[in-house]
Amino acid sequence: MAEPSADVIILGAGLIGTAIAWRLSRAGLRVSLVEAGNLGGEASSAAAGMLLAAGESDRRSTWLDLSTEGIRLYPSFIRELLSESDQTIDFRICGSIQIAKSEEDISAVLRQAEFHSRIGIRVELTSNGLFYPDDGFVDPMDLLRALRWACEIRKVTIREQYRISEIESTSYGAVVVAAGAWSSKIRVLHANRPVQLPDTVPIKGHLIGFQFKPGILGPMLRRGHTYVLQRTNGFLIAGSTESRVGFDRSVDIATCEDIQRRAASLLPMLADATPVKTWIGFRPYPVSGDGPHIGPVQGTNVWLAYGHYRNGILLAPLTADRISSGIVAGTTAH
Repeated sequence: MAEPSADVIILGAGLIGTAIAWRLSRAGLRVSLVEAGNLGGEASSAAAGMLLAAGESDRRSTWLDLSTEGIRLYPSFIRELLSESDQTIDFRICGSIQIAKSEEDISAVLRQAEFHSRIGIRVELTSNGLFYPDDGFVDPMDLLRALRWACEIRKVTIREQYRISEIESTSYGAVVVAAGAWSSKIRVLHANRPVQLPDTVPIKGHLIGFQFKPGILGPMLRRGHTYVLQRTNGFLIAGSTESRVGFDRSVDIATCEDIQRRAASLLPMLADATPVKTWIGFRPYPVSGDGPHIGPVQGTNVWLAYGHYRNGILLAPLTADRISSGIVAGTTAH
């Protein structure tokens, strides 16, 4: 068993698990962070890194409430991480434009604009659609590098290529399950009794990347599931797709070509461009409930931090704050 002397063991070293480890270590707890592969090697590093307050929502939901809170927390999270890690993080509030082309699009954006304005989300109606000035992006690889640095400074034990298929939670002060789409496959026991973990399934998504000069694109562009964003170094990402095909890691060329055609309808210069990278990622979709699983399993010291679907990057600071504060409060109570 990994580090039985740890106060908390975290199963899964993606962005969420690593952010939780950093927060807990700052609170003075001894933390062991365990990853079956490489730190951040799955969904976290595959993500584009869009930070959207509202997306295309037109009604209140758990996802919307979490997203609006999550994007509000991001600037302070980045500032704290920069001050501790001494790394660079490509984080920018550049805004996004939800493109409206058809009459159906226009009708939908008008409804969304009215709804979002009513609940306090800043949105402007433009000739192209809706402009959300507070949306932005972050490079997940920069975040992961900074979080690893910060965790190492705080003496978090990081174990990569170390798969745990079964764990007894009473060996630790707390166990955090943060293994993304693989979370519900882990057998967790509490006092030798199985803990029922909510099921999650992988949703495969394709993305493609192009290298351009920096500054080609200002605000991110999106329409439906199609989006385009450009990082500060000029790398431009277009996505995405969704398919429920299990853990199939193959990259389908026809799917990538379809993404490029759709992205070119938002940014015409992409029509004749050649991608320099194509890849996939597995989004952890929660089978039950109306949002991600963030919080304790009643009657145990097991905490859930998975099922974030398309919002794992956006909700990482929020999840880390909620899980770490809950564990620290519980530890203090004892």
